[in-house]
Amino acid sequence: MSTERPDNDVTGPRRRRPPLAVASVAAAVLLAGGGGAYWASTAAGDGGAADSGAAADRKSAPLLALDAPVDAPDSAASSSDTPPPGIAPGEPDPGGPPVIYRAAGGLPDGPDEAAVHHARGAVASADVARLAKALGIPGSPRTEGTSWVVGDDDGPGALLKVTKQAPGTWTFARTTPPKPCESGMMCANGTSGPDGDPVSEKAAKAAAVPVLKAAGQDDAALNAGQLMGDVRVVNADPKIDGLPTYGWSTGVQVGPDGEVTGGSGHLKALEKGDTYPAVGADEALKQLNAASKGKGDADRDVGGCATPVPHQGEPKPSDPQCVPSNGKRAPVEQTVEDAVFGLALNYVDGRQTLVPSWLFTVSQAPGGPENTVTQVAVDPKFIEKPDAPTPSGDRKVTSYGADGRTLEVTFWGGVCSTYTASAKESAGQVRISVTEKPQEGKKACIMIAKELTRTVTLEKPLGDRTVIDAASGGAVPRA
Repeated sequence: MSTERPDNDVTGPRRRRPPLAVASVAAAVLLAGGGGAYWASTAAGDGGAADSGAAADRKSAPLLALDAPVDAPDSAASSSDTPPPGIAPGEPDPGGPPVIYRAAGGLPDGPDEAAVHHARGAVASADVARLAKALGIPGSPRTEGTSWVVGDDDGPGALLKVTKQAPGTWTFARTTPPKPCESGMMCANGTSGPDGDPVSEKAAKAAAVPVLKAAGQDDAALNAGQLMGDVRVVNADPKIDGLPTYGWSTGVQVGPDGEVTGGSGHLKALEKGDTYPAVGADEALKQLNAASKGKGDADRDVGGCATPVPHQGEPKPSDPQCVPSNGKRAPVEQTVEDAVFGLALNYVDGRQTLVPSWLFTVSQAPGGPENTVTQVAVDPKFIEKPDAPTPSGDRKVTSYGADGRTLEVTFWGGVCSTYTASAKESAGQVRISVTEKPQEGKKACIMIAKELTRTVTLEKPLGDRTVIDAASGGAVPRA
């Protein structure tokens, strides 16, 4: 590390360093009916003459309608597990304190420009059949609602589900052992016995290769170090246009008998989009710190009680946590050990998109655990400012799910109020408002933040229209 600048100085001359490998995303692999990680297959240009036209037209590229970043295990983005500031009048914010990131040395400049990548269109039945064959599931794809389905969804067996629209999220789970259990052995959920040992990393990768090939990820970098009990997880992280990706992996679970027992990913290939000017790591770090300070106020009074919201994988606490009145949040400092230019998963116009970003490797203490924090690297002049919020929406919608004309919206609220959701439809978007009404006659009310859902019936099926949150003016991510 450079010793020419103090640790908190990120404004001086930049020194180029060879980028280090990005730590793989240790995300829990989706099983059918749950999970929130994001995966996909790759499609990349060669960065040569074929891309020169996009580079020449970058100045005329449309403004990037950037929404909230997609959550990842190590992401600095606000999690769907954390409500926004001011979750309800009089209720404390259970979010954490602001974080200040300090560079430990010189940071790289990175490229002058880079392209976004989208997944568009519909998933073909043939692509689903190819993946089902690699997973060893007999039968042909059939339609269930908005998904392709192969396998048995009414009992024990193996089940593959693939959403028809891009990015074609797929989930697979095997709910019975692939081979009969031996007499006297206890078997469940694909394990051959109660004391099975995980297979080696080499064996797990070998078992995952046919699945990854069928999903279009046979050239992705593999990491098989993650264990879930006696199940080994193979995480495949693709490179797009030669750049590492974050939040865009495929995961395959391999049981102790060497059989694939579960997994998830995206089946629709990526398409290269518009090219945008990019900022260096120094400037991105300044933007990251500015955003972090905006999410939390160190001088804010956080007195009161609230049930803390657990992050993914953490047990849910049973008792509320109380903070003395006028308690102040001190900023938490973390050290940026390295920075690599890559592509990180975000929402653009409500759709999952890989956006040019800086991937910062950070640690809270020297020699301590490291994680990855991302910051969009697109020049701010090319990022569209969200529409001004409207007074009709007093709750921020965090995500939505759609099935035909039915729209289920998710938001954070308190237990002391009732909430109503409504929609205003147009040809290109559906604008959602969630209004709050305090419950009458309650003299005392416990202050707890809860994730709530409300259902809205649309006049027409949602289709490819963008869902807009009236409270913020931004696009709402699809759950």
